[in-house]
Amino acid sequence: MKAVSGLPGLQSLSVNLENKKLTATGDIDPVCIVSKLRKFLDTEIESVEDGDKDQKDPIAEYLKIYQETYHPAEYLKIYQETYHPAFAYPHYSVRSAQEDPNSCVIC
Repeated sequence: MKAVSGLPGLQSLSVNLENKKLTATGDIDPVCIVSKLRKFLDTEIESVEDGDKDQKDPIAEYLKIYQETYHPAEYLKIYQETYHPAFAYPHYSVRSAQEDPNSCVIC
């Protein structure tokens, strides 16, 4: 029990001596527990359960709120209404000497 009690993420630890079972709860890797216990005795994993079934995922809640409040069409409309370019770029037409024989050519 001393070998397992110092592992990070372990919340509680209980031992049933009649059934020779160790029950560990918390956010911990079961393979890590077994590897520590195998140094002292024959050990195997009987079952692994997720204890936080009722706990809501905070990331999922954040994404739900974000999707409800973020509307890209509204931001695009505001951007199009407020964007005014400083000046328009001039367009030049270039003609070559083969197309127009009267054009100016400096050689």
